[in-house]
Amino acid sequence: MILVTCKSDVHPQHDEGGRNVGIGQYAPAMANFAVRLVHGPGWDPSRQIRDQDGWDEHAAFMDGLVDDGFVILGGPVGNGEQTLHVIEAADENDIRTRLARDPWASAGLLQIGTIEPWLLWLGR
Repeated sequence: MILVTCKSDVHPQHDEGGRNVGIGQYAPAMANFAVRLVHGPGWDPSRQIRDQDGWDEHAAFMDGLVDDGFVILGGPVGNGEQTLHVIEAADENDIRTRLARDPWASAGLLQIGTIEPWLLWLGR
């Protein structure tokens, strides 16, 4: 058995609240982003969202992103012409790469509107 320790395991330091704030290196954290998806040229405005072609495949894809921890929360906003998602990813390129695999992206139903870094200070 190999035991791996870091400096914080050997000589921990504590902040004013008594929390261990060791001096070792921490792995880089994933960043949070606010991502807006907008209707693409393939969207049929005469149909409701769940009646669009490929709904089941799109929904399964998005459920997978939630299960992977990539999408933290999301859904339609306003009148439903856009969706807003909180995404945890390494960077913007990671977001673009993963969302490009959505069946609705390749069918032209959805496209990325904006991607903005988001510091989530409040929450559970």
